[in-house]
Amino acid sequence: MNIPNHAKKVFEGIIFDVYQWEQEMFDGSRATFERLKRPGTVVVIPVIGDKLVLAREQQPGMAECFTLLGGRQEKNEEPLETAKRELMEEAGLASDDWKLFKVYEPVYKIDWQIHAFVARGCRKVAEQTLDAGEKIRLEECSFDAFLEKALSADFWEREVSNDLFRLKHEGRMDEFRKLLFVDSNF
Repeated sequence: MNIPNHAKKVFEGIIFDVYQWEQEMFDGSRATFERLKRPGTVVVIPVIGDKLVLAREQQPGMAECFTLLGGRQEKNEEPLETAKRELMEEAGLASDDWKLFKVYEPVYKIDWQIHAFVARGCRKVAEQTLDAGEKIRLEECSFDAFLEKALSADFWEREVSNDLFRLKHEGRMDEFRKLLFVDSNF
């Protein structure tokens, strides 16, 4: 949800900014509305052959969990640029075959987008270069093992989990499999 042009920034934080504006209500009265704004983030599902890569990650103040690779967009950086940079930093992987899985806007009161990408045909080109606040162990897993972990309570990306649950419930998991694997024999 976009912040109106006439909104005023009332706080500027490291990650979050706070905007307020007057809004007419249905009965004609007026109220102050408020919304947060933050940089977009990306998540990446890396594919190496018939394996998917998950991260077992821990950050300060957060319990270790399964997660996708990814992170926050830098100023003036496009989502795909962020995805490529984060994949390189967190896994030392590169890909020339990127597909957008979905764009999420998870919280109504926050102007924030999460771009979920699939990086097919990944190859190791460097070592991890993690931030001081990251501990990441990479784990390659089969499609079924990936789904088991992504659908567990121990998986960080709830938006992706919700979509996978929906695809599974609707019997459409083959669509997701085809997005991941160029060779549908996997």
